[in-house]
Amino acid sequence: MYEYLKGKLIELNPTFAVIEVGGIGYKVEISLNTNNSIKGKEEVKLFIHFAVREDAQIFFGFADKGEREIFRLLISVSGIGTNTGRVILSTLSAGEVKNAILTDNVNLLKSVKGIGAKTAQKAIIELKDKVNKTEEVKAGETASGNTDKNEALSALVMLGFAKNSASKVIDKILKTNPDYSVEETVKSALKLL
Repeated sequence: MYEYLKGKLIELNPTFAVIEVGGIGYKVEISLNTNNSIKGKEEVKLFIHFAVREDAQIFFGFADKGEREIFRLLISVSGIGTNTGRVILSTLSAGEVKNAILTDNVNLLKSVKGIGAKTAQKAIIELKDKVNKTEEVKAGETASGNTDKNEALSALVMLGFAKNSASKVIDKILKTNPDYSVEETVKSALKLL
């Protein structure tokens, strides 16, 4: 329902932020990782997960879509609620959570307060395939998190091209033309594939 909130950062605490959008102040629950990402900024954009409960309606905000995606995967596991998901993403980065799931690292997940061995194993079993699917589309991502490359790769994979060959072609194109837009990258890749 809500994709993101973009506005003036009015208040920032370790667990929540207040963002003014159109004269309305929204209280948004955040992780410590998101807190560190938006600290010191006047204008912020948080990707939103809107949770509706019997007794409350709560915004959970994330500095990037990747963190929100991991949060949504985590809360899909029975035994991991929204608050526990936020604690996990306050203790570990989204990348660390993905790696823990992909490498069956139960001990890393168990190191998070409130997560026992059974819940950690359950999360790994239930999410391994889902995380693998998201990783396939994002294969070849650079350390800087090149979203244009990810979008171009995703487009080519959806068009039916093999992920690995498309990734190599995109890398080659972006080496010689690093300022290419997603559209220019896809058009160039289509000529080479």
